[in-house]
Amino acid sequence: MHVDRLQQIETGSLAPNRWLFCPPGAIRVVNWNVNRGLKLPGIVDFLAATNADLILLQEVDLNARRTHGLNIARELARRLKMNYVFAREFQELTQGSQASPAFHGQATLSRWPLSNSRIIRFQRQSHFWDPHWFLPEIEPFQERLGGRLALVSQMQVAEQTLVSYNLHLESRSNDDLRCSQLRETLDDVARYRFDFPIVLAGDLNLEVPRTAASGLFAAAQFRDAFQNDHSPTTPPHSVFQRPRVIDWIFTRGPIHATNPTVHSSVSASDHYPLSVLFTLP
Repeated sequence: MHVDRLQQIETGSLAPNRWLFCPPGAIRVVNWNVNRGLKLPGIVDFLAATNADLILLQEVDLNARRTHGLNIARELARRLKMNYVFAREFQELTQGSQASPAFHGQATLSRWPLSNSRIIRFQRQSHFWDPHWFLPEIEPFQERLGGRLALVSQMQVAEQTLVSYNLHLESRSNDDLRCSQLRETLDDVARYRFDFPIVLAGDLNLEVPRTAASGLFAAAQFRDAFQNDHSPTTPPHSVFQRPRVIDWIFTRGPIHATNPTVHSSVSASDHYPLSVLFTLP
């Protein structure tokens, strides 16, 4: 029963119809770990102000007590008038009930039609979140069913198709496991021609230049949209912790990135949102 629930992809078409005979000159992409959607008004305000065409979100709640039982992906799409796809990463055992389960996962929102969405459920997982008989089902233990994933979608802008990979790599493990999950994603990307426009973004939970991930991206011909000139994407959580660069946007194919920005003044999550303007052929 739990497996079936976690295989579901929810979709919604809430954007007004747009008739285009050629793609726009540029599209704006936002990537953001929204920390469940706990500060929903601030999240909505920022995303509305960016006027983004494609939004990739991680840690999005569905029916969780901490976010008042809301379907955060659908609520954002409704308020922003966008289409959306939501993939269930984990069932949150301490946030729902047997009759009314709670989930969190990844959401991709678009002003343009989304299609052919699918999940890559990573083969290697940390199992840190697995329930144990000796742990009570209370919030501090965050017991979950499921596993980290990549959400793949196609966005159709007039005659131009753009593929997006929305990733959330494991936080409770080491870089070797995270690079293994990234490798599974890049193996999937190999199905597309090198001249096909692809955006890969998300919370990677690693600092790419310091790990084997840098070589994996280079071998797959991906480019860092920020050209390795990053500000921290998370604030320090204590005086003993340094801010980190763990949220990323990469591209492959005929895409040119301009105006890359880490919005470090936004406090609606424990991660900062990233935005980039892309020009397409």
